[in-house]
Amino acid sequence: MHQTLSLAVAALLLTAYPIAAGEKTITLAVENMSCASCPYIVKQSLAGVQGVIHAEVSFENKTAAVTFDDTQTDLAVITAATAEAGFPSHPTYE
Repeated sequence: MHQTLSLAVAALLLTAYPIAAGEKTITLAVENMSCASCPYIVKQSLAGVQGVIHAEVSFENKTAAVTFDDTQTDLAVITAATAEAGFPSHPTYE
């Protein structure tokens, strides 16, 4: 009985908290950033993608760190958003 109750509680917890299950962070190399307003435009383009949780853009490094829910979006949609804004991007593999 105790084992059955433990399994039921574990199953409930696993289904009740899928918050981080699809959360991923990727760093993108971003092209064409040439002025101080470019990171703002890139960040706004990323913020407009459903499923993007957070985006941090670095003008100095020409990168964007993007945290997203992979059950709602994917890399192709994210990079398409930056490209449509005039800033093609691709993942960096550090």
